[in-house]
Amino acid sequence: MTSFNYTAVDGTGIEVRGSVDSADRKNAVATLAKQSRFVIDISEVSASEHQVQEKTLAINLFGGGKVSNKDIAAMTAQLGTALSSGLPLLNALEILHNGHHKKSVRDVLGQLCESVRSGSSLSQAMEKHDTIFSPLYISMVRVGETGGILQQTVGQLAKLLDRDEKVRSGMKTAAAYPLFVLVLGVVSSFVVIRFILPKMLESITGGVGILPWPTKLLMGVSDFFGSYGWIVFLLVIFITAGFLKWKKSPAGRMDWDGFKLKVPVLGSVIKSIAVGRFTRTLGALTKSGITILDALKVVRDTLGNEVLAHEIDKVSDKVCAGDSLAEPLGQSGMFPPLLVQIVSIGEHTGKLDELLLNAADTFDAQADAAINRFMAVLPAVLILLLGLVIAFIIAGALLPIIAMDMGGITV
Repeated sequence: MTSFNYTAVDGTGIEVRGSVDSADRKNAVATLAKQSRFVIDISEVSASEHQVQEKTLAINLFGGGKVSNKDIAAMTAQLGTALSSGLPLLNALEILHNGHHKKSVRDVLGQLCESVRSGSSLSQAMEKHDTIFSPLYISMVRVGETGGILQQTVGQLAKLLDRDEKVRSGMKTAAAYPLFVLVLGVVSSFVVIRFILPKMLESITGGVGILPWPTKLLMGVSDFFGSYGWIVFLLVIFITAGFLKWKKSPAGRMDWDGFKLKVPVLGSVIKSIAVGRFTRTLGALTKSGITILDALKVVRDTLGNEVLAHEIDKVSDKVCAGDSLAEPLGQSGMFPPLLVQIVSIGEHTGKLDELLLNAADTFDAQADAAINRFMAVLPAVLILLLGLVIAFIIAGALLPIIAMDMGGITV
């Protein structure tokens, strides 16, 4: 496909400018004529101009703010509402484009409008923005276009994205207080050990050797940070950068995700969220007409855990070899028996999509309960650990004073 810049006159006699993707100049003019746009001037976009356009879009995206998951969820819900009202796709996209207040989203919608106007399908237009629209999103839109059920698939997408956004927002909200407590406790402990405690102990004489061991330990930590604090700071930066790089590697991600699954409480939360997402996404995909094998390939990237995704790959291989879906799911040991039974019944009755979507609410409720339990336990554990640290600091500060009063230390 080649891009062409054009100047044309629409049906009302107004001059319009834009770009169109087409195989050649003749097809580009014909495409525009079908849209009641009569070409005055048309020219092929050079490679350098195309790069400039892509860079301009990237600058606009960063300059106008990132297109967030919340933006995509809201846009999808609005698009589904517009399509349900009977609006043609292009009109719906133009209404969303003209009415959106966020520049980055408006730029993306503008690009989608231009691509659809030039004859591309919506899924083809979205493939140009694969950093914004996920493979799941593009696959479901493509299936909706192929089967003539775009309105229904966009509605399913809106529900999936709304659910994911609720889980993500809930996790962030619930984690805000524990993180605040943790940061405040760490900063407070550092300030006390590094600055306040040495001032308190300045009046005590007799040498460090006669101080209680908790005080010696705290003074040692204070002196260490005073002499080598910058080294510690650099080490923290390098270790963090190395950890992030390792975590992004295939082996590192697999090991890290496997470790998270083994952490008490956290592991059950991750599994519960993944099961709920697996059930709802697989149900939505199969309902949209996607085959089980293709649906499993899309679902594996939505679970958020590489170990669980690897299990789905094994399940997919066995299904490709002729096994049912329920049997390898049960053999994996990663999915609850209830889900396995539901899949088995769905396969035998031919109502797999319906049963999965009905069961999704149950598994989502279990995921919500697991998240609530985890977020109830996490602050308590953090507060307990910080309490122990603060108690140790208080002991280290008060023991010399108590010993001084008893005559063991002179001032």
